[in-house]
Amino acid sequence: MARRHGRRRELRVLAAPFTVAAPSGARIRDRLRLDAADEKVLRLVGEHLGRHQRADLAERVGIGQVAGKDARRAERKKKLTAVSSSRWAGAMTRASEDQYQLAMRCLFDERASLRRAIGTISRRLAVSCGRRSKSGARGYADQSERAHK
Repeated sequence: MARRHGRRRELRVLAAPFTVAAPSGARIRDRLRLDAADEKVLRLVGEHLGRHQRADLAERVGIGQVAGKDARRAERKKKLTAVSSSRWAGAMTRASEDQYQLAMRCLFDERASLRRAIGTISRRLAVSCGRRSKSGARGYADQSERAHK
């Protein structure tokens, strides 16, 4: 035990447990209350940054599927820094990279899903209507369903 000035320190007494009351009507507004001049400035800044963000995304798509270090992010950021701040340029290039990578993952997932569907349809078409193969795959219920596939 720790000693303080030659005497023992006593253990503190724990308080009784209690329940915290539910929130009592606190309201948070997420809209800005702007006058006409501020709204015009925000709209112009948003259009300016949005135009450059879209251009950067188009450039990233043009680069194609490359390793992370070959995506020319520093070059793109330097170009964006000329028309905005370094912080905005970094945010825009990161957002472009994230959006590109997400789109590619979605495309690969869609391709895999279509390949699985093609495999299932091919296995079912290989079996006669209303029958099962030795491997357990079943054919379509009738000729009409088979013709649709």
